[in-house]
Amino acid sequence: MKIGRRGFLSFVIGGAAGTALSPLPWKMMDDSSIWTQMWPWTPVPEDGEASYVNSVCTLCSGHCGITVRKINNRAVKIEGMEGHPVNNGGMCLLGLSGLQLLYGPMRVKTPLKRTGKRGQGGWEKISWNDAVSEVVEKLRDIRSEGHPQTVGFISGSDRGTVSRLFERFLTAYGSPNFMRMPSVRDSYELTQYLMQGVEALPGFDFENADFILSFGSGIIDGWGSPVRMSRVHSAWQSADVKVIQIEPRLSNTAAKSDKWIPINPGTEAALAMGLAHVIVKESLYDAAFIENYVEGFYDWKTRVIDKYSPETVASMTGIDTRTIVVLARGFANASKPLAICGRGDGSSPVSLKECMAVHALNALVGNINKKGGVWAVSEPDYINWPEIEMDAKASAGMQHERLDGAGSKTYPFTRYLLPRLPETMDSGEKYPLQALFVSEANPIYTLPGTQAVRKTLDEIPFVVSFSSYMDETAQNADLILPNHIYLERYEDVPTPVGMIQPLIGLSKPVVDPQLDTRHVGDVIIQMAKGLGGSVADTFPWDSYDSCLKETLGGKWNALIEDGFWSDSGLRIQAFETSFDTASGKFELISKDAGSTLQFKPVNIEGDEKLYPLVLIPYDSIRLANSFIADPPFVIKTVEDTVLKGEHVFVEINPKTARAKGLREGQRVVLITPKGKAEVKVHLFEGIMPGLVALPRGLGHTAWDEFLADKGINFNALIGPVEDPDSGLDAAWGIRAKIEKA
Repeated sequence: MKIGRRGFLSFVIGGAAGTALSPLPWKMMDDSSIWTQMWPWTPVPEDGEASYVNSVCTLCSGHCGITVRKINNRAVKIEGMEGHPVNNGGMCLLGLSGLQLLYGPMRVKTPLKRTGKRGQGGWEKISWNDAVSEVVEKLRDIRSEGHPQTVGFISGSDRGTVSRLFERFLTAYGSPNFMRMPSVRDSYELTQYLMQGVEALPGFDFENADFILSFGSGIIDGWGSPVRMSRVHSAWQSADVKVIQIEPRLSNTAAKSDKWIPINPGTEAALAMGLAHVIVKESLYDAAFIENYVEGFYDWKTRVIDKYSPETVASMTGIDTRTIVVLARGFANASKPLAICGRGDGSSPVSLKECMAVHALNALVGNINKKGGVWAVSEPDYINWPEIEMDAKASAGMQHERLDGAGSKTYPFTRYLLPRLPETMDSGEKYPLQALFVSEANPIYTLPGTQAVRKTLDEIPFVVSFSSYMDETAQNADLILPNHIYLERYEDVPTPVGMIQPLIGLSKPVVDPQLDTRHVGDVIIQMAKGLGGSVADTFPWDSYDSCLKETLGGKWNALIEDGFWSDSGLRIQAFETSFDTASGKFELISKDAGSTLQFKPVNIEGDEKLYPLVLIPYDSIRLANSFIADPPFVIKTVEDTVLKGEHVFVEINPKTARAKGLREGQRVVLITPKGKAEVKVHLFEGIMPGLVALPRGLGHTAWDEFLADKGINFNALIGPVEDPDSGLDAAWGIRAKIEKA
């Protein structure tokens, strides 16, 4: 059998990715879901009539359609929904394991009130009425003192009715502090606003592109909608679509690409400008698009030619000049080239200049709002609630600046800057938070600088978690008011990020609530009614379900029947109406973002003399790292070279290991300016010398016996690094050293 370069890399290094993408293992995984759901705690129903319910999985941002098989009101199997626009019958490991999350012991079974000190595990049961009454009393006291702005909310999303209800509640109450967890979406949305003048989600027409230029995006490592990306990646290979992966570590995505280009981390923006230099100098750009629909090209061209020659960029990136030239020509000469950015699974932002530089490449080849290109996708317009009538206290509270600094004079266009919260709270420059609510988010685990985040939350007098599980943030709360999980509740699920087709999914209660939990939407409404006055008047609904049905209106029947609604009348927007900037064109140089084109890497933390190595993270489709942790089945699929027993492995190039006298499997101490951890060494030629890498998604201290105390949390070893242009956390690594244990 003859094996080419792509086949060799796939066989030797990317075997896991290749297995995951082939038809047979997908079928095996589907069948194995039956086994995974037969753990001791899983109820096994007697034989009975089978029924099926279509719903949506909300365990990640992919929002795949699912079909749940039931017997006697017991869910027994989760499958991918055939014909769903996102996944069309496919499922990932996490989605297949949903019944373990439904029936497993990691769930919070009833409202809980903390006893003793935070984090020590002391809890007592409390009734729902008493719990909500306690919350209302606390909020009433804060408001009566004239400090409504000191109440905050952290959400995993800002889309859909639930998050909008909480934002509505805070506004009526008088607080501007609705905050969302960060992702690469933040970078893309800001880029689209500054360069195109639109407030929209990024959409990528991967299905029709023929040249994919990826600046670190983990296409088959969890980026975007994982099942969709796996499906399109398989289609690319059969259609001979060119895929180029640029990143410092050979990921599964890189192994399955046509070419892996190692790059000095943090220099991706400079490379994008170097490619632009070649495209412009050799007149390979779309002249008609540039002439008619692009503003500022000639000033931008001058600076690119002057500052970003292939020779200059080569010295910055570690990529030779010939590769830069060949790559630029290949991208520009393709029929439908598409450039994307977002490291790993996209759960963290990149610097604004990096995202703008990559987006500029798409503009150069005229692939904006076109087949095979990048689109600005507007949200489906269905949440049309009455305006909020604020009383005097609410109006006064809303005059205060957000605690995270988003929307301030410094960062006027950035919507959320949650990683800045510990710094702003610690500085004492603004008002303190007196109460914090958290839903579908686990900031103590997920945000960089976990110790600082934990300290910040510990200083807030009253913390309420709506988590369905005993995660790290819930573990350190004062009250836990457990939400129904996605298999037990109605909830709208708007368009997944990356899709070009406006879409609404409907999560449905496929089974009755198994425990003493309550829909968070109902709790919000109950809180508002308890406060009375204008806050109560802002919520005319008697329940979340009635609110949802009224909000969806004519779409409700289609959602109930099909499980999703899509805009069948979608049309490609004309360029003349695609850009809402001051010039009415795509702006290569945004006045709002500053006219400088200095695409220098964002500095990382640590003294090079004390910490000679650079630690970077990597993502895996097998490791969840958001508000959900891996259920038992998924954690059992993690390779022994990543996690063995309780020990996580740090990847290090053999050359670097030899210089330090390290061997495979050796126990060492990994030290950064933020912390240290004992790990084992894994020699890996797929990481650049001088770098070391750790997986994200391990090192939980809460959850249950199947997950707690396995490995280390990468975020405990790194802190946020503020992007000077956007305020977003743009950290791509941290300096480190290794000492023998």
